[in-house]
Amino acid sequence: MSISPIPRAALSDAVFGRLVDEILSGRLLPDDALPAERDLAETFEVNRHAVREALKRVQQTGLIRITQGGKTRVLDWRSNAGLDVLVALTHSGVVPPIRLLRDMAEMRRSVGTDGARLCAERATDSQLALVATSADRYPVGTCTFAELSAIDRTFWTAVIDGSDNLAYRLGLNTIVGAIDEIGAHHLTGFPAELADRDAHIALADRIVARDGLAARDLAEQLLGRVVVALDN
Repeated sequence: MSISPIPRAALSDAVFGRLVDEILSGRLLPDDALPAERDLAETFEVNRHAVREALKRVQQTGLIRITQGGKTRVLDWRSNAGLDVLVALTHSGVVPPIRLLRDMAEMRRSVGTDGARLCAERATDSQLALVATSADRYPVGTCTFAELSAIDRTFWTAVIDGSDNLAYRLGLNTIVGAIDEIGAHHLTGFPAELADRDAHIALADRIVARDGLAARDLAEQLLGRVVVALDN
């Protein structure tokens, strides 16, 4: 059997993961100086190129500041990091998964609420038709959680696409991706909050009728149920 060497990218990924974990866990504090590249390479037993690539990625997440000719220092992730560290937060153990899911559910409520309003005001006729069709897919009877999640995702994607707001669409991508990485199984206790067929059809009807304010209010009530469930 021949064993393939570990790709250089895999080494960089491993170093990136370790550095992010050290920062998010609090073992490296804001304004702490990181060791030099050579020292990090020796510590992780990798080449300096892997360390250099990992440091660039950590800087892009807003967790460190690299100064040419000076020290690379840790930044406060709460002030500098973006949504792309959500999954890393879970893996580091610094924030419980259920807390992160609650926070993302609140963000989803905000995005979905205003997205529903904008969809009613901006969507094309074909986009409105897709919203209505997607709402009709919610089950009359029971279905698996995976099936329900896929239906729910399709509906809200149609709503956000109809809002014609690129930031909302990218935000939805981040939320969906983070939930998948953290583990949607943490939400399996809340199918009733996702599966209300009548409420989703009523929301679609308000959007199709281009009643933005009514759509906003109903979306807030509907998405708020998951937030309340995760709080309890």
